[in-house]
Amino acid sequence: MACESINMELTANPEYVGIIRLTTSGIANKIGFSIDDIEDIKVAVSEACTNAIKHSLDNKFGVAFEVLENGLAIEIQDNGKGCDVDCLGKPDLENPKENGLGIFIIQTLMDEVSIESENNKGTKIRMTKYLGVDN
Repeated sequence: MACESINMELTANPEYVGIIRLTTSGIANKIGFSIDDIEDIKVAVSEACTNAIKHSLDNKFGVAFEVLENGLAIEIQDNGKGCDVDCLGKPDLENPKENGLGIFIIQTLMDEVSIESENNKGTKIRMTKYLGVDN
């Protein structure tokens, strides 16, 4: 259950990722997350925003923060081409590629991650971090 929410719509400009990182940091700090957890959340949000910017078809994407009783849920949504969620498996870390680690990083740093995507209707990544939970 969400206690409070903050919604933002941004132009798909890589320069705005810093604004989202600062916003994320401020909200997570207010909730009471540790510095290490805040850094993890900021990295995960940056990866999701970068994906949204890269794949958005209408030059905008949305970020929604939900302050929970025991943590923080964040949704990043674009109106892009979508992707096959079933093909987003674990990367080959023995032979890493330059791209393709974003979802893996998000899943590693956050406690819960869900991805919804539909062909030519966009992608929504919902990630949740709980207070006092070690990954």
